Amino acid sequence: MAESNFFPHSQTLNLRQVAEMANIMLPDGTDGEFLLRGVAPLESAGPGDLAYMDNPAYVGALATTQAAACLVTPRYASKVPSGTVALITPQAYRVFAQVLAVLFPSALRPESSFAATGISPGSFVHPSARLEHGVRVDPGAVIGPHAEIGSGTLIGAHSVIGPNVKIGRDCSIAANVTVTHAYLGNRVILHPGVRIGQDGFGFAMGPQGHLKVPQVGRVIIQDDVEIGANTTVDRGASRDTVIGEGTKIDNLVQIAHNVVIGRHCVIVAQVGIAGSTTIEDYVALGGQVAVKGHVRIGMGAQIAATSGVNGDVPAGARWGGIPARPMREWFREITALKKLASGGDSAKDDDASS
Repeated sequence: MAESNFFPHSQTLNLRQVAEMANIMLPDGTDGEFLLRGVAPLESAGPGDLAYMDNPAYVGALATTQAAACLVTPRYASKVPSGTVALITPQAYRVFAQVLAVLFPSALRPESSFAATGISPGSFVHPSARLEHGVRVDPGAVIGPHAEIGSGTLIGAHSVIGPNVKIGRDCSIAANVTVTHAYLGNRVILHPGVRIGQDGFGFAMGPQGHLKVPQVGRVIIQDDVEIGANTTVDRGASRDTVIGEGTKIDNLVQIAHNVVIGRHCVIVAQVGIAGSTTIEDYVALGGQVAVKGHVRIGMGAQIAATSGVNGDVPAGARWGGIPARPMREWFREITALKKLASGGDSAKDDDASS
């Protein structure tokens, strides 16, 4: 990997330490004290780099890599060239992530853009706000009355923390974020442009016009949640919008009022979740999934990208399509349509030849 001023190495690692992270033994004859220079993709790794491999799309790159060592799943271990140390583990990508976290801890969450160590000049903190020792506030940030912020938390440049908001410890609130009408737990990460707690889209529609319904709920975000850039989470209408512990949300996601998302869910970019939907624990929503309001997606369910969820989804189900239905049913329909289309083309060809 090319040298970068953005993420300098915080320390060095040798092969023995990487093997310990993976809970494996080094191959016989390997120099465990060999210091790694860095990490790199298979195709560009050099003799001092660590790479990883767990995807069949990169078998060719694995066979020709010049990496010093490669974290590799057992399925592809035989493809590792003789000049590269094979570190065989069923969790190659996870161990690679652990290595990156040790080498580049500053890449784990947004950092101060002003190298702030306290409350920066040019920030605006209301006298009634309560900030624990160790809170960092970048220039241009605004912290409203009676807000409470825990130690170790960063408030990025030009972010706005509204009145009475409570933010836990060791959180990262990046630049240009707004947080209102919300309580955040510990170690929450909000990337640039995130909007938390604005009013939901609620109107009593009628021939006389659309009467705005006041949104008087809150947003509750539990510990270890991470929310990607420019994602929006509306506050509840009459009850809370809730995001459960450990859930990870990508960029450009819309979460409407009264939505309840369980623990350790994964929600990929451009998903839209309509109001009063409940998503149980460990659910995965692929990119651009649209979820209708007032439905329930059961624990551990997986929804394929670009699907439309119009009704309740059972726990553990794998659904896809528009409207979303069980994966096997969806695949059978696609196969049948292909056959039908193919037959129609043949008939047209026959007519033309006659």
